Amino acid sequence: MSERRARGPLQRVQRRSRELRAQVEALRAESAAAAPGQREALRLRCTQLKELVEENTNAVHALKKADEPAPVGNYSQRKEEEEKLLLRLSQQLQKLLLVLDQDNVTKNYPGGEEHQKGPHAEEGNEEEEESEDEESEEEDTEEEEDEEKLLDDPNVRECVAVGNFDAQQEGDLTFVKGEILLIHDKKEDGWWVAENSKGERGLVPRTYLAVPKEEEESQEESEEHIEVVDETADGTEIKKRTDSHWSAVRAIVENDTVEVLTTTGAVPAGFRPSMLFQLLEKGEEFRASYYLQPKLTPSQLAFKDLVWNSERNTIHPRPSRVSLIVTLCSCKMIPLPGSGVRVLSRHVRLCLFDGSRVLSNIHTVRATWLPKNPQTWTFSPRVMGILPSLLDGDSFVRSNSLSSDIGILFELGITYKCNSTGERGELSCGWAFLKLFTSSGIPVPSKMHELVLSGGTPYERGVEVDPSISRRGSGVFQQFMSLRKQPMLLVKVKSPSVHSKDILNFLPETLVGGMCYIHLLVFYRQILGDALLKDRTSMHSTDLICNPVLATFPQLLDQPDLMDALRSAWAEKERTLKRIEKRDQEFLKSAFILVYHDSVFPLLCSTFLPSYKWAEEEVELSRWKVIHDFLKRSREKDGALEYLLSSENTHRALDISELAYDFLGEVRENNPGE
Repeated sequence: MSERRARGPLQRVQRRSRELRAQVEALRAESAAAAPGQREALRLRCTQLKELVEENTNAVHALKKADEPAPVGNYSQRKEEEEKLLLRLSQQLQKLLLVLDQDNVTKNYPGGEEHQKGPHAEEGNEEEEESEDEESEEEDTEEEEDEEKLLDDPNVRECVAVGNFDAQQEGDLTFVKGEILLIHDKKEDGWWVAENSKGERGLVPRTYLAVPKEEEESQEESEEHIEVVDETADGTEIKKRTDSHWSAVRAIVENDTVEVLTTTGAVPAGFRPSMLFQLLEKGEEFRASYYLQPKLTPSQLAFKDLVWNSERNTIHPRPSRVSLIVTLCSCKMIPLPGSGVRVLSRHVRLCLFDGSRVLSNIHTVRATWLPKNPQTWTFSPRVMGILPSLLDGDSFVRSNSLSSDIGILFELGITYKCNSTGERGELSCGWAFLKLFTSSGIPVPSKMHELVLSGGTPYERGVEVDPSISRRGSGVFQQFMSLRKQPMLLVKVKSPSVHSKDILNFLPETLVGGMCYIHLLVFYRQILGDALLKDRTSMHSTDLICNPVLATFPQLLDQPDLMDALRSAWAEKERTLKRIEKRDQEFLKSAFILVYHDSVFPLLCSTFLPSYKWAEEEVELSRWKVIHDFLKRSREKDGALEYLLSSENTHRALDISELAYDFLGEVRENNPGE
C-alpha cells in the first residue's frame, strides 16, 4: 500500500505508456498475420488504442512538477521522453490504420491489382507483409540503437533539435525544434555545451538532440555553399540561410499522415504540417493569455512593462519599437486539397519572427470564402456588434525587440479531416515573411503589400506551394502570367493613429491581437495595475489577490466566443452611459467589472457550456446558443444573480483559481529575445 501511495502522476503515466506500448506491439503483430475477414475488427481496435494513446498524451502535457508527492530528478527530461514515446506510438498506429484502410479500399476496387492476381497471390502478399513488418520492427530497433551510438560519438559535432527547449537557469541555451546546433563538449551528465547559428553558447539536454540524416544531406552537399534568398513581391528579403539541413528537419516534423496525403495527391506537395499550430498546441508560451501578463525586470524585483503613474492615477503608457496595424485583405490562388480531405477551417496565423525564433504570441484570423471561388480567401476588416472577433482582419502588432531581422510571419492554414480515417490535422498552405526594418533600420512603409507565398515551412527555402505551377518561363510574358497564378497574400500595414497609439501604449510591450477587443485588454491592464501597484498592502507582499476578473480574463483570449460575449455586453452598457461618465476612468473600470460579473464570469463556471474546441462546428454552435441564451436572460433579469442562484442551473465545484490571482505564478520572466 505504501508503494501505491508513493507513486506520483509522472510514474502513473509512465506505467500507462508501457502498457500501451505492449498493446501496440501486440496489435501490429496480429495485423501482420491477420486474415482478410479480421481486418475490420483490427481497424476498430487500432482506432480505440489510438484514442487511449492520445488520452495519455494529454495527461503527460498536463503534468506539473509541483504535483509530485516527492522530488523527481531530471523531471523535464523524463516528461520529454514520455512525450516522444507516445508520439512514436501514435505515428505507428496511424500508419497501421492507413494500411488497414488501404487494404479495404483495394479489396473493394474491381480493377485492383489483387483482384487480377487471384487468391494465391493474396496469400503470398500476406506472408510478404508479415515478414516485412517483422523486418521493419527489427530495423526500427536497430536504427534507434545506431542513432544513440552515433549521437554519443565524439566525432559527431552537429546535431538537430527534436523539440523546443527554454533555458531553465543561467548558462542554458534556448533553442527551437529543427534548429541546428554545434556541440563543443559532450558531458557525461547529459548536459552538453552547444552553439547555435548566432554564435551563442550554453548547456542543452542530450535527450532533445538527434543526428541529421546523412544520406539526405549528402544529396544536397553540392548546394551547401549556395546562398538562398527568398524575396516577397515588395522587395523585402527574408533572413539568409546558407545551410542545407532542412532534410534533417523535414524528417522530424512531417508525420506519416501528411506524407500519405501528399503521395496520393490529396494535398499539394508544398503543404506541410502547420508549424505555428504545433507551437500553440505545445503549451501556454505562444498564447496571448501568456503575453497579457506583466513582465519582470532582469532582477525579478519589479515589473518591466507595468509602471504606476501617480499623476494620472493609472498605469504609465509605454511606447514600443514596433507598433503597427496590420490588415489582412485577401488570399489569392490558394490550392485546393483533394476530395479525400474535408476542410473544417481556413485561416491565417501571424506572429513576430526573426528568421529563427517566434518572438510573440500567435494570433489567428479565420478566413471566409465562396463555394464558387474557393481559391480566394477574404477577411472582415472591421468587426462590430457581436460578429465573431475571430473574423477580424484588423490586428495590432507590438514589440520592443531590438532584433534587426524582426518581421511578421504569416502562415496560411487549413484544419482538415480525412474522409477515410477520420483523422484531424492542421496543414500549412504556404507562408510569407514581411521584414519590418531595412538593413539601415528604416521602418517598413505604410502601404499594401503583395506577398508571394512559399511552400514548406519558414525553415525551408526554395519550395513552391504547388510545384505544378512553375515560376520559371522562357519569356517575360510567360513569367508574368506564371506570377499571376502564384498563391499570394495581400496585407496592408500602417502606423496607428494618435488615438490608437495612446490606447496601444497601455498594452504589454509584446503582443499581437485583434483591434476589435483592444479596449477590453486595456481595462484588464488598468485593473491589473490597480491591484499590483496601487492597492497592494506592501510591494513585498506575495499573497493571493481576490479578484475574479484578473484570475479569469486571460482565458477569454483562448475562447474567442466568450470574448465576443463580453464585447457585446460592454457595448450595450456603453450605450446607456452619459458623456460625463465616459470620461471618468474610475467609473468606467467599476462598470466594466460589473458587466464582466454579469456576462462571462458565470459562463466560465457553467456546466452547460461545452469545452472550447477549435474548428468543431457543432461545438461552436452549441456554445454560442448557451452564450446567447444566457446573455438574453441576464439582460431580462438585470444581472446574473438570478441565474447563479437558480436551482435549474448547475456549476462546477468552486476552485480558488477562479477567484484568486496569483501573480507570482502568472508573471513572465525577462526574455532577451523579446
